[in-house]
Amino acid sequence: MTGLRSQRRNDFGWLCIAMLLLGMLAVPQLAMADAAPAASVEGSIKIEHFYPAEDFAALEAGSDDTVAGSIAYTYPDGRTETKRVDWKKAEDGTAAVHAETSDELWTTNNLWIMIAGMLVFIMHLGFATLESGLTRAKNTVNILFKNTFIVCIGVLTYALCGFNIMYPGDFNGFFSLDAVQGFISVDLDNTEAVASNLTSSYNVGYTWYTDFFFQAMFAATAATIVSGAVAERIKLSSFLVFITLLVAVSYPITGSWQWGGGFLAEMGFHDFAGSTLVHSVGGWAALAMVILLGPRLGKYNADGSSNAIPGHNLVMAAIGVFLLWFGWFGFNGGSVLSAEAKSVSLVLVTTSIAAAAGGIAAGVASWLFSSKPDVTMALNGILAGLVGITAGADQMNVWQAVLIGLIAGVIVYFSVLMFDKIKIDDPVGAISVHLVCGIWGTLAVGVFGAKAGVEQIGYQLAGIGAIGAFTLAFTFVVGGLIKAVMGLRVADGEQVEGLDLGEHDMACYPDFQPTLVKSYHLREM
Repeated sequence: MTGLRSQRRNDFGWLCIAMLLLGMLAVPQLAMADAAPAASVEGSIKIEHFYPAEDFAALEAGSDDTVAGSIAYTYPDGRTETKRVDWKKAEDGTAAVHAETSDELWTTNNLWIMIAGMLVFIMHLGFATLESGLTRAKNTVNILFKNTFIVCIGVLTYALCGFNIMYPGDFNGFFSLDAVQGFISVDLDNTEAVASNLTSSYNVGYTWYTDFFFQAMFAATAATIVSGAVAERIKLSSFLVFITLLVAVSYPITGSWQWGGGFLAEMGFHDFAGSTLVHSVGGWAALAMVILLGPRLGKYNADGSSNAIPGHNLVMAAIGVFLLWFGWFGFNGGSVLSAEAKSVSLVLVTTSIAAAAGGIAAGVASWLFSSKPDVTMALNGILAGLVGITAGADQMNVWQAVLIGLIAGVIVYFSVLMFDKIKIDDPVGAISVHLVCGIWGTLAVGVFGAKAGVEQIGYQLAGIGAIGAFTLAFTFVVGGLIKAVMGLRVADGEQVEGLDLGEHDMACYPDFQPTLVKSYHLREM
């Protein structure tokens, strides 16, 4: 048997070398050809329109590179219609060239971002199935309930105040409540409000409501990350109080520093879709809560060694990861904030490539260092690659996305082992995937891609440090207060019995859990 095992390892080593050589030959740089400049006529305006117009009654154009104008059409039957258009100067700077027809483009942009928001929503089903599959059967109802309420609470609190804290308009760059009083509703009877919020006057890519819908799906994601790390031992009520405050207050404040036009955005920090602003925020909060909460009963022995607590359904875990991968096309692709083909297609390709590379790297690492391939590591490797590419998906070419994914996959493997060694009990590896690989992905913007450079690395480190420090401080303060007032951990007996019964008086698999069913009936008696 020893000889056979040694031979298998040798064969596997040669297989890895062959795959590496093949990858080096097969991974070309992504050639991004510039779009052909629009035609122009010096000293005049060339107009390319796509409407059955007979006459132009009005035209507004300026001297900026891109300006908003309007064309008023008068039709043969006497009807008039005004359409908004975007105009761009030609490369020689002399002639204004019609860029796109606005109505069709604006509707397409808006539709794509709404669809992307729906894809991000599907990710919550992925989180629910992944977390359920990687934990024990006796806690499944509790996990499903948490993930259900995370979305419900997240959307409502983000509507109540989160959205307007995150996007306050002109502010001091750190924090503002000025816009919160406006809530998110638009008075449909107010023509001025409708025109400024529900037309292209608000944004060339989307309406006010589309903007909120897409961003609300992101907000709930940060809270879901915490759920996996604290699974199987946290009080339900305490958890729900915490994630309500996280989504309503902490996440929007740090988000405003970059996406709301705050001091990080002005400094030059870059986080395209949220390696730090979403994933690391969830990861920092998860780390602090795990420290406050402590490990699961029976996870660690007196001598410091750990006991494996396997999940009950790897099929559910795999389904969850593939749902997350699918949803990530909306997470990153929608973050282009338009349907512009060149940018969206690049982002979708880099996202897919990094995910695949991360899965390969983590799976191979587990095979090499643990003698057997671990499917849970491969699944977490896919997520690691996705988190890693999220900060710079718009900046990378294909081979750079491959490298970012490969490195993320290796990082997540060793990170999971490291946290286990220092007794940070994370049942699903959420801290390793979202925090550690979120940090890596954010730093990668300064190492690879269009913004790479020492100065950019400094900006990225500053953003990581500022957001990490705030989120840790917020979580330790709020989590500590909840622990003092409400308590965080369920009783040891409840952990043994399972949170399904202790918190919900239900069993997810009553026909296959006779001991739990018996306990359930005894409780009723």
